[in-house]
Formats: sequence, C-alpha cells, structure tokens
Amino acid sequence: MINVIQYLEQNPSLITLLKEKKASLLGVTEIEQKAILESFDVELRVDLRLWY
Repeated sequence: MINVIQYLEQNPSLITLLKEKKASLLGVTEIEQKAILESFDVELRVDLRLWY
C-alpha cells in the first residue's frame, strides 16, 4: 500500500484519473482506493489553509 501512495505522490496526474474513474488500482479494494483518494484531498486542504 505504501508503494502505491508513493507512486501516486510522484505521479499526481493519476489521482485525477482515479477520481474520474478513468483508471483503477489493481489489487486495491474500492474502500482502500476511496481512502487513498480522500487522504490526498485532506492533504490539499491542509496545505491551502497554511497560505491564509
């Protein structure tokens, strides 16, 4: 799982494809994929708050 997250961090365009359901993560359940995508959304919101 850590390797998947690291790969997504290095390739953020894939996150968009996953959200649009144009790509999928083999070997990752739907619940796990949802959690991964939500974690990236949370990181973005935290980063944005720091700039205010």
